[in-house]
Parts: sequence; structure tokens; C-alpha cells
Amino acid sequence: MLPQCAPKVGVTVWDAPQSSRRGEYLTRRGLPVRRLILLLLSGALGACATPPASSPFEPYLEDGLFTASAERVSADDLFTLSDAMRHYMNVDVAREVHSDGLPRGLVKALSRHDRIMLDYDSTITRTAAQTFDARKGNCLSLVIMTAAFAKELGLQVTYQTVATDETWSRSDDMLFYSTHVNISLDRREIDSKQGYDPGRMLTVDFLPAADILGQRRRAISEDTVVAMYMNNRAAEALARQQIDEAYWWVRGAIVRAPNFLNSYNTLGVVYRRHGDLHAAEHVLNHLLERNPQDRQALSNLSTVLDGLGRTEESDAVRARLARLEPYPPYHFFLLGRAAIERGDFGAAKSLFEKEVGRADYNGEFHFWLGIAYLRLGELKAARKQLAIAVENSTTGKDHELYAAKLQRLRSYDIH
Repeated sequence: MLPQCAPKVGVTVWDAPQSSRRGEYLTRRGLPVRRLILLLLSGALGACATPPASSPFEPYLEDGLFTASAERVSADDLFTLSDAMRHYMNVDVAREVHSDGLPRGLVKALSRHDRIMLDYDSTITRTAAQTFDARKGNCLSLVIMTAAFAKELGLQVTYQTVATDETWSRSDDMLFYSTHVNISLDRREIDSKQGYDPGRMLTVDFLPAADILGQRRRAISEDTVVAMYMNNRAAEALARQQIDEAYWWVRGAIVRAPNFLNSYNTLGVVYRRHGDLHAAEHVLNHLLERNPQDRQALSNLSTVLDGLGRTEESDAVRARLARLEPYPPYHFFLLGRAAIERGDFGAAKSLFEKEVGRADYNGEFHFWLGIAYLRLGELKAARKQLAIAVENSTTGKDHELYAAKLQRLRSYDIH
């Protein structure tokens, strides 16, 4: 996670007084027989660290089941500035701060496309230095980079989750549910007696203003932001089939912020993928005790119960989920792919249109709708959908795939 941005990142800024997407999922009956992974993304301790015996998360951690990670699992350098970042701050940021002051000067410097061009990339959640060096990242990475600069300048930083529409993406058999995070900056230290006051903050967001103005925001701690980063790293390791590495990342997230519940869902997936079904059931039941309507936890638990051979219990959980979510994410997409495979392109077109209608941001949906149009001989409509798929792509791999297909289609002789 991951938190979603526009494929080409722009910086939205407003003064507060002016403004008020894993666990295993068995598809419903009637859908293609397929298992999808659902992970919650947003989106720092070493792997060998041991929490105190009184820690509330200890009953859910099973360190002895996993081998040590081959890489260093830590968030200690998450906000550390690189030499290149310090040079940028001392030259470009300093110039804008001199003319516009703090914190607006920092935001202006990060918004100058002639000096720093930022692209959206959902492939990996990066540290501040990695994001700056790559000039791309998901929204969480961009928030972390902004926070690193702000903290170096002595600004007060407040992180916030934003209640946007649900955002889902897919990688092979894994579904990602993404939440959105932004950041507010203040040149004054917050008076502890007054507490959090959003009315005097300059808020920076990497979504278009139309998508965020008026949306409900909630302040979160920096520990939660660090846990989001580590949870995302765990999810990304899962997508690479690096199960042991994923465990240590999600363990770090839980130790850092025990009340950030998304990490427990990811931990359940780790246990399920590792074959530890009873451990997966234990942690997912913990989630459902906290939130009985957690759809991701219900989806994951039903699959775990299937694996344990407890079919009646699994069916009951799945029925409970169906009442909460009759048409889950990718429901119509999977039906559309099945229609493509059996050669029913008219049905595929209708199903993909339904999925696009409820998730217009998803490049993959537009791509396959374009394929359906192409198979029906509707070349103009196909080109339009493929162009949208290119614009909405969130990884370099997807961008290349969609762009190549669009280029071939444009070369067709339609006369």
C-alpha cells in the first residue's frame, strides 16, 4: 500500500480554514473458480527483536515459524535525508522559503516540475531518500518524503488519513485495498494544551483537489505512518512470494503500532501462505472481535476455514460476508475474463463496463474493456479505452503493456 495517487503526481495545497487496498478470498458461487489475495495497504524493529511479555500483540506473533530475513527489516532510516536531498533543500527549497516563507516555500519547491518531477508508482513503498532519488512513489512514499523535508526545516508535521472512495488494485492473484494519507504542516509547535487544531494547518495532498476537498480526515501518529510503511513492505514481499521476509516486516508494523489493525490482516495472510492455518485463524478472529464487519478479515477467514476442512463454518462466514458485500471487488471483472475465454465478447464488454463504472481509476479494467471492444470490431472505442488504461497505469510494467497494445491498435488500417 497502497495509497492511491493520480498516475502523474501533482501537489494539492490548501489552507484548512478554506475547506471544511490482504487475505485469501474465495470468489462467490457463480464466479470463476479462483482464489484472490486481499491485502490492506496504506501503505521499526529488527527481525530478531522480542516484545515484552505484557505486549498486547504477543499472542499473535509466531517468530519460531520463520527464518530470519535476508535483508535488514527496519524503518530507522525512513525519514533520513540523503546528500542529494540536503543539496536540494539548501538550494531549491531555500530559494522558495526565502520568497514564500515556511511552510509554503517547501510545498512550492516540491511542486516545481521544472526542478523536481514526481510520478506515481505503486510497485514499492519507498523511504524518503529512495522516493527522492527515484522521483516517484505511491502517496505514502510521497508523504514520507515531504515529512522528511519538513522535519529537517523544523516544521510541525501532522499526518492524516482521508476518507476517499474505496480503491482496489491487483497483482496476479493478490488484491490490494488502498487507504489514503496526506500531511499538514505548521511553522509553530502545537500547544499541548490546545491539542490538534486543523484550522491553522497547511495541508499537502498528492490527489487532485476535487477528490479530497470536503472529505473527512483523521489525524494519525507517526508510529502509525511507520506501521503503514512496514505493512506495505510486507504486502509487497508477499506478492514476490517471500513469505519469511513478509512476516518480519508485518511483525515490525504490529510492534510499532499495535492498534493499526490492517497489519493483523496482513499477518493472517502471511500465516495462511506459510501453511500455518490455526495461527491465521487466531489472528483473523482477533480482527473480527475488534470489528465484526471487517470484510477483508471475513474473506480471509472463510478461506482459512476451507483449508482446515471446516466447510460448514466457512459457508457461514461466506454467507455473512455476502450480506455485507454482494458484489465484491473484481466481481464483474472476473466474470468478464471468463466471458473473454469462452469467446462471448458481448457479455465481456457489458461486464467490464460495469466494473469500470464503479472503479474508473483502474487501468486494468479499461484495458480489458478495450480488448472486448477490439474483439467486437469497435476499434475507435477500443483505442479510447486503451488510452485511458495507459493514463491510469500505476506501474512501469503495466504502462509498457498498455502502451504497446495501443500503439499496435493505432497502426491498424481501419479504412
